[in-house]
Amino acid sequence: MNVPLLWYFADPMCSWCWGFSPVIEAVRNRYHERLKIALVLGGLRPGTTTPMTAAARDDILHHWQQVHARSGQPFQFDGALPDGFIYDTEPASRAVVTAGGLDPSKIFAMFQAIQTAFYAEGRDVTQPAVLAELAAGLGMDAAAFQQAFDSEAARARTQAHFAQSRKAGVRGFPTLILQRGEQLDRITDGWQPLDAVQAELDRLLLCPG
Repeated sequence: MNVPLLWYFADPMCSWCWGFSPVIEAVRNRYHERLKIALVLGGLRPGTTTPMTAAARDDILHHWQQVHARSGQPFQFDGALPDGFIYDTEPASRAVVTAGGLDPSKIFAMFQAIQTAFYAEGRDVTQPAVLAELAAGLGMDAAAFQQAFDSEAARARTQAHFAQSRKAGVRGFPTLILQRGEQLDRITDGWQPLDAVQAELDRLLLCPG
């Protein structure tokens, strides 16, 4: 019997994914013997090259306040998204892909380390030096990480993640899709509390595929 696969489409610089972090961790802990869980980097704003406008900053910080209110996750609001900040999510996503390539067991840990650094600590996770430091904090060799991160292979694998997300029809993050054989069932399309996610997972896992 094939083990069901739960696809988690997310971006490390997506605030609702940060709000969803305790939920996905609880799901991973509760269902790890019944499901395989795979992270797909969705690509929120990859390749952005222009600094954020004041209006865009205000809009994003408003979303952060909503996420904080709904999820209780911590945010560093003071000094967040400073003048000149370029909200390019490709480097952070590539860092997660790179970490997973060096040590598959670290992919979720790297994802969470970037989220924590960006949202709770106000660090600029678009910078390769910051990402290498986070990788080192997880026990990876910083130089090896940096070399892999800068490679064309890592860039290509990251783009493949973005393409998989688009092919799956994912329009927003976080999204959970349960795959049983050829059958695909969308569990969440956006943030949901743990009880709602568990109820839907339990219902589908009890049903024949």
